[in-house]
Amino acid sequence: MRIVLLGPPGAGKGTQAANLVAELGIPHISTGDILRAQVASGSPLGLKVKSILDSGELVTDEIIMEVVIDRVSQDDCKKGFLLDGAIRTVLQAKMLQDYLAKVGAPLHKVVQINVPDGVLLERICSRQEQTGVTRADDNAEVAAKRLKVYWEQTAPVADYYAQAGLLAKVDGVGTVSEVLSRIMASLGS
Repeated sequence: MRIVLLGPPGAGKGTQAANLVAELGIPHISTGDILRAQVASGSPLGLKVKSILDSGELVTDEIIMEVVIDRVSQDDCKKGFLLDGAIRTVLQAKMLQDYLAKVGAPLHKVVQINVPDGVLLERICSRQEQTGVTRADDNAEVAAKRLKVYWEQTAPVADYYAQAGLLAKVDGVGTVSEVLSRIMASLGS
């Protein structure tokens, strides 16, 4: 199964991605992880990414998709993959769709985890208390900015996938297992 997981910060994408890949037996692909792996590999693509990151610039849609496409074309992704937070713009969504169509391996489903903003802010701000881990983005001001960026830049990706008939919206409020059950149902599993 080839799946894209969407949702705002605090929606539980990371938690659900870990559960889904265990349940489905497919690789979990996160943009941050693959960018770091490319840089560590010292490959020509990794050197290009390192140079951009070292200069403080943002990695372009084209380079992000070059890295994502390189990753999804590897042997362990032949039976499927879960892209978590990897598709952040409509251009990236189009580039991925074009590549997957070319290789005859289209996406099966795009799952958007929906959680009201008030709940998202509460989750993000309480994450430090629950985990004991301090993250730079676990405060109300930064969280509100991240949500604003998500709604402006990434939320249109859901509209793109809805028009393509691939989007399933899942209620992300509830226990981890309740949300996982909803996601699995949306996948037809």
